[in-house]
Amino acid sequence: MNAEVFFTPDAAVADIEDGSTILVGGFVSAGTPSNLILALKRSGQTNLTAVANNIGLGDLLDELCEDRQLSKVIATFAIRASGTRSSRFEAQYRAGEAELELVPQGTLIERLRAGGAGLGGVLTRTGLGTMMAEGKQVLELDGESWLLERPLRGDVALLKAWRGDRQGNLQYRQAGLNFNPVMATAADLVIAEVEEIVEAGEIPPDGVGTPGLYVDRLVQCEPIPVRWDG
Repeated sequence: MNAEVFFTPDAAVADIEDGSTILVGGFVSAGTPSNLILALKRSGQTNLTAVANNIGLGDLLDELCEDRQLSKVIATFAIRASGTRSSRFEAQYRAGEAELELVPQGTLIERLRAGGAGLGGVLTRTGLGTMMAEGKQVLELDGESWLLERPLRGDVALLKAWRGDRQGNLQYRQAGLNFNPVMATAADLVIAEVEEIVEAGEIPPDGVGTPGLYVDRLVQCEPIPVRWDG
């Protein structure tokens, strides 16, 4: 089964619905689907929940806050250090205009993995005795306390890969792998921007980071350089 190829990122995201939960791959600016994010901004969907490692830290996800498209963010890094310029999202969060759920990075990836694998949750000791445990179930196993973290899924996943073939197989380059493969498993609709679309078989089997089984849409885009401004 082939992935559907779109000619523009705008067309690839045009039918995403208001109120959707969007998984966004990337780590700071590495492997971030910047073209798809900007297309989502132009498309104008609102009341979105974004799930990402970071926002406003060398990525373009914060651009969605210019027109207040994000109502909630689930992330590990969303607040800058004291004395640095705050992001649009941080300003809206501090003003009570957007919701933030902070999740430890390892817990975030495990919740996504559980969502993709159909698991009921994961047990971790990270966050016990802190605000991270508020409202969550704590289980006692073999005399130790464990925090139950529930799985995390999205309506849509936006990914960035180096190359994709027409069957949807994705090949990543170096640090661009990061969150992208696990997010591909945990969403109902998976859209990937790639720098090159090749024919089936041109990506060697050991180079496939995400099997085409998970990928619904491909769009070829020139990468957008993102400058980290601290």
